[in-house]
Amino acid sequence: MAETGNIATKGRTVRNGGMGGLWFLGFIGALVYYIHYHSGTVWLVILAFLKSLVWPAYVVYHILQLH
Repeated sequence: MAETGNIATKGRTVRNGGMGGLWFLGFIGALVYYIHYHSGTVWLVILAFLKSLVWPAYVVYHILQLH
């Protein structure tokens, strides 16, 4: 049977989300960076949180433009 978060295939367990920890560290780093510049009001902190959620899309977009 399959456990939560795992997929069992013929006696072999495949774990998904190996890069999740790295993305989480990137999110925390971006959050700290943006809060440093946008601290002041509640709305600026919310804006910093939203920016830290979407920064990977900007990074991938600019990397793909280089090719």
